[in-house]
Amino acid sequence: MAKDLHELPKLRDSLSYLYVEHCKIEQDGKSVACFDLSGKLLIPCASLAVLMLGPGTSISHEAVKTLTVNGCNLIWTGEEGVRYYAQGMGETRKANRLIHQATMVSDPQKRLEVVKRMYMMRFDDDISNEKVSVKELRGREGVRVRKAYVKASKKYDIPWHGRSYKRDKWNDTDDVNKALSCANSCLYGICHTAIVSVGYSPGLGFIHHGKQLSFVFDIADLYKFDISIPVAFEVAAQREKKIEKQVRYTLRERFKETKLLKRIIPDIDMVLGFDMFDKEIELDYDTDGALPGPLWDGKEN
Repeated sequence: MAKDLHELPKLRDSLSYLYVEHCKIEQDGKSVACFDLSGKLLIPCASLAVLMLGPGTSISHEAVKTLTVNGCNLIWTGEEGVRYYAQGMGETRKANRLIHQATMVSDPQKRLEVVKRMYMMRFDDDISNEKVSVKELRGREGVRVRKAYVKASKKYDIPWHGRSYKRDKWNDTDDVNKALSCANSCLYGICHTAIVSVGYSPGLGFIHHGKQLSFVFDIADLYKFDISIPVAFEVAAQREKKIEKQVRYTLRERFKETKLLKRIIPDIDMVLGFDMFDKEIELDYDTDGALPGPLWDGKEN
């Protein structure tokens, strides 16, 4: 069991996620295993980014401890991974990225600069010198998102009547909206893990605001055009009966093909303007998580 977080594989080298339901997860010797009617499945704790726990899952205290210490983010979800309920701890005990994020989100001008960088990354449109408001950017974004849905609809020959679904009437939702919800949920899980693994806050969003997952939604939006939207329409076109399961399988392959886990953290650092070497703190809390930190002296850093 790793105690020094430097001993763990980097997030970029990890497997993406594993979804389980109706099973028991327990400590099995020095590892963790999932038990169900079909038998036992060993869980690669140190090399797995996210373990999604669906309905009917029970997990022991020792298993949670082992998974968490080895940097595997636990996410408790609804059926098929569609709803998010809670999550475990990330892979760092440092607060330098969190402090930087809080600084950027608290200053309106710096916050706007982050929003502009997110927009430019998504749409390859240089607006760095434009005087534009967040409201104007959201308007432009909305137009491009609607066009992306229409384009995917034509490409995969899937009727599109708009992004619409009712959470309390899931079975009444059309296949493509089910696929989009499931694909986005998996994408949120991966982005959430990347965010907490390096110490950012999932709640301090720049475009989205007011929810504990606001920053997760911000970062996931960077990849929807390239990953979750195409996968959702592709799977919906296959007319699969178990569409949520097929979306998860296809998306996992797409994560691997696009090397998403290697991209997320550098992308976050870039849009937030974070320089790891410039802002690195002297004390290494990832070697010793109980190491006391310095006290604030009232001076500006």
